[in-house]
Amino acid sequence: MTPALLAITLLLGVTLCYVAVCAASPFGNCRTCRGMGHALKTDRKGRLKRGKDCRRCRATGKRIRVGRWLYNRWARIYRAGTDTPRPEGSR
Repeated sequence: MTPALLAITLLLGVTLCYVAVCAASPFGNCRTCRGMGHALKTDRKGRLKRGKDCRRCRATGKRIRVGRWLYNRWARIYRAGTDTPRPEGSR
């Protein structure tokens, strides 16, 4: 197997796996708060306490994956562009 064919096969495999992940689980953990929904702070004694709500995920701890976001955008544009025409006398 040539190196180019191997690279194409690996890229295709990785892409198909990512598509499967986006279809099975469209939401992933927020990268800013790591899925907690808020930041962690320490008080003066060094104990952990809850910080401010995460602005990126609006305190849900979840974000939409890039692949799912792209699919949603494509589907919305496709639906908007393929409006089925109505017959002449139906209005």
